[in-house]
Amino acid sequence: MTRKLFLLDGMALVYRAHFALVSRPIFTSNGANSSALFVFTNTLLDILSNQQPTHIAVAFDTDAPTERHRAFPEYKIQREAMPEDIVRALPHVRQLLDSFNIPALICDGYEADDIIGTLVRRAEKQSFESYMVTPDKDFAQLVSEKTFIYKPGRMGDAPEILGLPEVRAKWGVEQPEQVIDIIGLWGDASDNIPGVPGIGEKTASKLIAQYRSVENLLARTTELKGKLRENLEQHRDHALLSKRLATINCRVPIEVDLEKLKLRPPNEATLKQLLVEFEFNSIGRRLFGEDFKAGRGFAASNAPASTQTRTAVVPGSNGAAAEEEVNETLAAEKPPARADLKTIADVAHDYRVASNAATRAELLEALAKQPSFAVSLKTDGTDPKQARLLGLAFSFEPHKGWFVPMPRAADETAGLLNQFRPILEDPRIEKFGYDLKFDLGVLKWNGVSVRGNVFDVMVAHALIEPDLRHSFEFLSETFLGYTPAATGAGAAVQGQLDLDDSQLSHQAEYTVEVADLTWQLRSRLEPLLKQKSQERVFYQIEAPLVPVLADVEGDGVRVDARVLAEFAELLGKEMAGHERAIYRLAGAEFNLNSPKQLGEILFEKLKLAHAPKKTRTGQYATDEQTLVVLAAEHEIVRRLLEYRECAKLKSTYADALPTAIFPKTGRVHTTFQQLATATGRLNSQNPNLQNIPIRSRLGQEIRKAFVPRGDEYLLLSADYSQIELRVIAALSRETSMIEALRSGADIHVATAARVFGVPANEVTPEMRERCKMVNYGIAYGMSAFGLAQRLGIPRKEAAEIIEHYFAQFPGIRKYMTDTIEFARQRGYVETVTGRRRSLRDIRSANANLRGAAERNAINTPIQGTAADMIKLAMIQIHRELGVRKLKTKMILQVHDELVFDLYASERDEVTAVVEEKMKTAIPLDVPIVVELGVGRNWLVAH
Repeated sequence: MTRKLFLLDGMALVYRAHFALVSRPIFTSNGANSSALFVFTNTLLDILSNQQPTHIAVAFDTDAPTERHRAFPEYKIQREAMPEDIVRALPHVRQLLDSFNIPALICDGYEADDIIGTLVRRAEKQSFESYMVTPDKDFAQLVSEKTFIYKPGRMGDAPEILGLPEVRAKWGVEQPEQVIDIIGLWGDASDNIPGVPGIGEKTASKLIAQYRSVENLLARTTELKGKLRENLEQHRDHALLSKRLATINCRVPIEVDLEKLKLRPPNEATLKQLLVEFEFNSIGRRLFGEDFKAGRGFAASNAPASTQTRTAVVPGSNGAAAEEEVNETLAAEKPPARADLKTIADVAHDYRVASNAATRAELLEALAKQPSFAVSLKTDGTDPKQARLLGLAFSFEPHKGWFVPMPRAADETAGLLNQFRPILEDPRIEKFGYDLKFDLGVLKWNGVSVRGNVFDVMVAHALIEPDLRHSFEFLSETFLGYTPAATGAGAAVQGQLDLDDSQLSHQAEYTVEVADLTWQLRSRLEPLLKQKSQERVFYQIEAPLVPVLADVEGDGVRVDARVLAEFAELLGKEMAGHERAIYRLAGAEFNLNSPKQLGEILFEKLKLAHAPKKTRTGQYATDEQTLVVLAAEHEIVRRLLEYRECAKLKSTYADALPTAIFPKTGRVHTTFQQLATATGRLNSQNPNLQNIPIRSRLGQEIRKAFVPRGDEYLLLSADYSQIELRVIAALSRETSMIEALRSGADIHVATAARVFGVPANEVTPEMRERCKMVNYGIAYGMSAFGLAQRLGIPRKEAAEIIEHYFAQFPGIRKYMTDTIEFARQRGYVETVTGRRRSLRDIRSANANLRGAAERNAINTPIQGTAADMIKLAMIQIHRELGVRKLKTKMILQVHDELVFDLYASERDEVTAVVEEKMKTAIPLDVPIVVELGVGRNWLVAH
């Protein structure tokens, strides 16, 4: 049997794990970031289950300086401080390895690379097959017939295993050791290894292929010409030093018997305890079967629920972190005896089935007496348009509830639903639910329009703990100490239920359980809304918005497939024209969609940039941000960007939108995500209508396909004008900007006049455009570098514009400074309505993370207030259209714009209502302007 040794590069894998989820981190119920540990654990399990190593260990760096630091003090000096979340994760990673009985190897004065290099060379002599688990390219130098690189896959992709053939092909070398020579010339920015200026990966590979080593190349530089020869001769010491720094030391004095690395069974008790602590249900089930529940059966804590505490880090006023013990007396903060979660089998309950006229009458009489009740639906799908309603469940007392099964025939279902219509449509009765928008949507498609106030526990929790999960299982376990039997609220089942179906009692029990738990969750979440100061946001904005969005989704927007088909054909022709032009300008044909091939054409063959940017994988950067900078001077880049725009419009909209048209209505019914963004802005999916472009000529064509539902209708577009700029002015109380907005002057001209010190009538279009970019860029923390890139001007000039801007508008600079300080002190920022966004990295020692948090601190009150404003406007307009019994329907929300199917004869009345409600949604000290347009398609209306 082949002995397979897996050696993991510990720190590299932990960093990789952290950044894999850095934009969407996961947290435990008490706020601990578990992202790095979660990804690292899954990577380890993939290796253990799929690769079946016989021997395994993980190597880590230490803080002790190495020979590389002594040879080159600048080695790795540019690296940011380790992110705090990684610092916190490392002890738990070591716990995890201890639980798996996997050795963690360290040796002061040597890096993990050196430990791994030493051990694989020993393993080769002992006939092991060795795998170095790392994302680091330097390890290619160690590959041999018995030693391989194992690069974990990304986002579910398969891992990449590199042996001798792969290394030779990838690097263009005869022997893996020559990779050191390539890095010696090319350098390694991640480790601050300098290399030789002007030599990139391709040039380095070609030179080593020809001269075989750095030393041989330096001895024969007279054979070279021009700048290449000059750079090599001037920087020969750098080349030799860089090769030395990149060389992995395979003679580390570490005493490890490889047989001691033999894979051993894990310590199940400690492993389970760790999985419980970090609430890794999916991993627990993967290891211990479907019965595993984080917290059930494994003692995570012996403290009684009423006295459990947790330590929270709270920024102190003096800039130091203070520890505050938060007494979690509310059961909602932590489930009672979390190590012993209850289930339906443990709790006495009274769930009844109303399967005949007498029991339905009894239920209806009871419901009519309630000021509120919880409702849950059983359906056979997750799309409200197509899901068949199988049953209704109600609860208005803890541990009690009713299930109403629906008959098979559609007409009988409609008749039975009619019995419950007065209760569901009674505006005096408040309805509780989980993901109520789905339930309201299903009922709407079945002819029932639910009325009355709503309390959605999912939405409430998203405001209370926006960084945590909001699944029904998570809420139930966290706040009630109870694991629901159902897979989730509204869980779908296949097939229609017969009244005599043997599964009826189980389906009824699961559905009523959801309603019962929802009823209980409301009482746990309501005080937390108050505690987190989110009552106003929930009761005035998010809760009333739920039925509004359900109606908007249900009404849908008509899309003309013929217009899209014609546009797709036009785009195809334009793409073909751009493709021919690009090949002509490049002097070769290549795959336009291959970043690797494109980078080689642009930066090696055509040499469009002196020092082209590269990605982490070493490829040339060919993203839009990189190419836009080059577009002004190079036709091939302009053509490429236009080709990409055509390709995206064709695949994302012209080809895809017709497939989203629902046959029964002839309309597209998007799904809005109410709290998917940190600022509160709405998102849409299936399809995403938020990103339909408007700025470019071609992008505008897409909107031509959005048309009214009938001949007697028009489309009405109502768009907030410069809303974020107006919010900036109001929040900053910048008098000069407020005066300009109140006067009705062109704000960008007024800004340019002040910044450039000229009368308004002497402001040029170029001046206006520059100040427009600053006006909007300020909200996103735009730097001089960013402004320079956007405007194509030197960074020094951009910095001067920004400084002049702040000199003329000091209130805006003060707002930015004060907001960042507020965030540092409190750990969050707020919108005008009180919506909060927590900023975990606002005090980070990592400059990149801290800078991002500071930009979010500045932007969130601005963008979030604008989001709150349009949500409030939607609620008020929807209510007014209903009160007036108008035929006009609100059918889309896109950023700062609302779109309506406008019944033509209601034009004057509706436009007046829409404008008034949008202008007054949130009173500010600046005038709010709404631009209204009407037309036979969205483009004309907008």
